[in-house]
Amino acid sequence: MEEPHHRIRALHTASTITVYQAYAPEIGVPAVRDGRFPSTWLRDRMTWIKPSFLWMMYRCGWATKEGQETVLAVEITREGFEWALRHACLSHYVPELHADQASWKRQLKRTPARVQWDPERDLRLRPLPYRSLQLGLTGEATVRYADEWIVAIDDVTPLAREVHGHVHAGELERAAALLPGERPYPVAEDVLTRLRQQVRGRAQS
Repeated sequence: MEEPHHRIRALHTASTITVYQAYAPEIGVPAVRDGRFPSTWLRDRMTWIKPSFLWMMYRCGWATKEGQETVLAVEITREGFEWALRHACLSHYVPELHADQASWKRQLKRTPARVQWDPERDLRLRPLPYRSLQLGLTGEATVRYADEWIVAIDDVTPLAREVHGHVHAGELERAAALLPGERPYPVAEDVLTRLRQQVRGRAQS
């Protein structure tokens, strides 16, 4: 079956979904130790969460980019994740969806989450012809994420390095076997309908 152009794919259970972020060790290490972000983690800044492990690897360069040396797998409640989706708007202006740029900007200021679709990546971090979700959190969503939604935080930097080692050696099957078991995420229909409306307006690039 052909992969849909836009789909939420994630490692998830009946009650949680795993998203990825990368930080400098001074943020990542205490977050793993304490199961919550330290006081130095800024709540007044937008934070982006990514359900795709390989997209995170693309973003952080397999945990080699400065300030992104510690890759976190953050398990959060599905209830919280879907709250963010319900309160999200597109991160960019789409003429087919918005009356004008001014109305889109007003919506952007009101909503505590942003939806962005980016090309999924293969093991060599090349773009694939379908997209995966990024979710930006700000304001109320950031506070809820930090204080209410987190179930567990794990350091998956060693996994990133192991997978990268196999990729570098040309051992793609061994690398693929280590990847998190991401599968289509069953978003509630009312949430998915809203996302479908947004997805239809996105340019198919």
